[in-house]
Amino acid sequence: MQTFVIEGGRALSGTVRAAGNKNAALPILAASLLASDEVRLSNVPRIRDVETMVALLADLGADVEWTTPNAIRIDPRSVDKTDLDPDLCREIRASFLLAGPLLSRFGRVTVPPPGGDVIGRRRLDTHIHAFQELGVEVELNGAYEMRTDGLRGKRMYLDEASVMGTENAVMAATLAEGETVVGHAACEPHIQDLCRFLVSLGAQIEGIGSNVLHIEGVERLGGGEHRIGPEHVEVASFAALAALTGGDVTIEDVEPDDLIAIVPAFRKLGIRMDIEGRNVHVSPDQDLRVVDDLGGQIPKIESGVWPAFPADLTSIALTCATQSHGTVLIFEKMFESRLFFVDKLVSMGARIILCDPHRAVVTGPAPLYGQRLESPDIRAGMAMVIAALCAEGRSTIGNIGQIDRGYERIDERLRGLGAAIERVDL
Repeated sequence: MQTFVIEGGRALSGTVRAAGNKNAALPILAASLLASDEVRLSNVPRIRDVETMVALLADLGADVEWTTPNAIRIDPRSVDKTDLDPDLCREIRASFLLAGPLLSRFGRVTVPPPGGDVIGRRRLDTHIHAFQELGVEVELNGAYEMRTDGLRGKRMYLDEASVMGTENAVMAATLAEGETVVGHAACEPHIQDLCRFLVSLGAQIEGIGSNVLHIEGVERLGGGEHRIGPEHVEVASFAALAALTGGDVTIEDVEPDDLIAIVPAFRKLGIRMDIEGRNVHVSPDQDLRVVDDLGGQIPKIESGVWPAFPADLTSIALTCATQSHGTVLIFEKMFESRLFFVDKLVSMGARIILCDPHRAVVTGPAPLYGQRLESPDIRAGMAMVIAALCAEGRSTIGNIGQIDRGYERIDERLRGLGAAIERVDL
């Protein structure tokens, strides 16, 4: 098992480029199965979750080839299988994204229960209800066995604004007969990227970026090329690292529109992100001070569906709050186990009261000291890396395979900014 060994207390400086969006790459890779010709994708993050999705495509019979470290060619015409590999499915939750394309193409699919981060209940009901609206019969018998004699467009209203549920509904509707209207759709940047990819192949989708999507089914999709958009969660992660270590960092190749919910939330913690074209600059003169609400009331940072603050950044915002002067309430609305890593920050010296599974009160700044830690999920793992880099002394972080699932070569890229971080085999 590999471990990160980190010596804290160094200010990071330099330039780093944002990787491709993990949560866009996964559904776009799945959607490539809808194409009737070759698909070429660039700016694909080379992370464990993407590698697992690529392995799933290959197992189904697709001809898949990495043409450069971050570009991939997929020829889906040779796919001849509709039963997903259970071992691969256990590795990622995004395996369920293959259901929509395979139903659309073959009229049947068997999907074992998916894996993914253990951050609370992550229901699949929204996916199933959407498929049933389009004419799919579903049986749950240790796996999700789904069949249809033809997908037919339908006006539907999702019971929650599920990201993956929206993606599956859109992919299934793309080749369905007639028009599909998806109400209460999620509209995160990665969903917008998926829709733009499908449109580039010939799909007819209107309302991209809104919570109502209109999809007119077409007979076929062609092949094409697409560049995955930048990962806004990673942009915020690097901004947090720079601010908490007193560094001077520029993050290149960002999409400013994807930061609309992040910039004001970070500003509440005193973190200033200066957007300069397609770059973000975090200067070393940050005044890490919580901005109180009117009347001196304690402010809160709460997650929600887009364009609210992303739940994937709750762990990182909480870590930032430990280093800001003042008190703030962190409210994780979406996942009841997301905050269960705070005991690790408390062991480092952080001043945190975990009120319940969804809320934590943080008072800072508190000096942090190096500790032996364990990463429970992708985002909490990155939060621990941030805490370790601004702590005094040495920290070790185990189970870093979780971090590798979402951050590409993070140790190498951090060393490029001057961080003292090493990957050690134990």
